[in-house]
Amino acid sequence: MAKLKVFRTPIGFHDAYVAAPSQKAALEAWGSDADLFARGIAEKVTDPKLMEAPLEKPGVVIKVSRGSAADHFETKEPTRPADRTSRKRTAVRKEEKADSKPAPAAPKPKKKVPRPSRAKLEAADQALDQAAADLKEKLADIDAQKRALDAERRALQADSAKQVTKLEAARDRARKNYQTRLEKWASR
Repeated sequence: MAKLKVFRTPIGFHDAYVAAPSQKAALEAWGSDADLFARGIAEKVTDPKLMEAPLEKPGVVIKVSRGSAADHFETKEPTRPADRTSRKRTAVRKEEKADSKPAPAAPKPKKKVPRPSRAKLEAADQALDQAAADLKEKLADIDAQKRALDAERRALQADSAKQVTKLEAARDRARKNYQTRLEKWASR
């Protein structure tokens, strides 16, 4: 197995650490398509303290906060001008900016959005109706074939029954003839 290195990149208020064998593997673990190392956003970590947690879970992204919640929500006091002349300058600048702004343009009329087309819906309905009609026609064909096969079966059974009756009669005559000849032969 390749030797693991630890890499770091910032994500929001956190740093994302990962132990991986290469920069490419680290980028995959972070889910990044861009080369964060070439952009200077990601870096290799050499601090042993920061390397401990990622090395315990190789390939797993570990998020570490870059400060406390208080640090993240801390706001600075706005700076105020020290004297009246600064205030006057600020007021003059605001007036100059206000004068230099062009008058607001009239609002653009809203574009008319065309009514949605029913063409695709009608085509889908037509396709559905056609499929139902095709199914009905095919089932009717199958029913007609079934009736024809049933009629053929009945005719075959009737013909077979007539033939069996004739064959049984012929057999019975042959048996009777045989019995008669056997009795004549035995009485000699």
